[in-house]
Amino acid sequence: MTTNPKVTLYTYFRSSCSARLRIALALKSITYTPIHINLLKGEQSGPENKAVNPSATVPTLILEFPSDSDTGPKTVTITQSLAALEYLEETFSNQGASLLPPSSDHEARAIVRTLSSIIACDIQPVTNLRILKRVAPFGVDRAAWSKDLIEDGFAAYEAIAEHSAGVFSVGDAISMADVCLIPAVWGAERCGVDLGKYPTIKRVAEALEKEAAVKEGHWTTQGDTPDEFRT
Repeated sequence: MTTNPKVTLYTYFRSSCSARLRIALALKSITYTPIHINLLKGEQSGPENKAVNPSATVPTLILEFPSDSDTGPKTVTITQSLAALEYLEETFSNQGASLLPPSSDHEARAIVRTLSSIIACDIQPVTNLRILKRVAPFGVDRAAWSKDLIEDGFAAYEAIAEHSAGVFSVGDAISMADVCLIPAVWGAERCGVDLGKYPTIKRVAEALEKEAAVKEGHWTTQGDTPDEFRT
């Protein structure tokens, strides 16, 4: 089942959830075809995207595996980034970098999942475009709202990572936690968060920025990145 699937990723250049999968696919050396969904134009709620993702969000990861004489072709569609990261690790465990520590290290795996969830559950949902649009009518300063919530989440991440980190968030190998962290750092920088208050996060982020897979998944290098943002 792990041989040469056709992989498609519905993505948006500034979507942090999409960036997680772009980086993970690069770490796993998995080639994919991007389908760009412009969130600012509302394309996530259009019929093409909703047909594959009932939540009307990005990313959506689709893997089409070759036909098997017994079972026929198999298509796997995953519409949540953490589930997709876990799937990639389990399905392509012997390909590219591992997204989780060794299965024998239960504590390290739990820490990776905890840090990933801080980003994916505590920070991202309440600072995404859909929520920002909903709080705007109440007179909320969107930038201040995002900055405060990111800082709260980063404080929690820092408190754990300062004990678990080596070169990266948990030890010296890139993990799912790092794949979630670095897009959150990009968002934090746009909101004016002072990373100096989180020295572990800042150090890990600087190490991650040097990695080829992170550069490949960076929001400034995507096919739908506007020219004025390209580096």
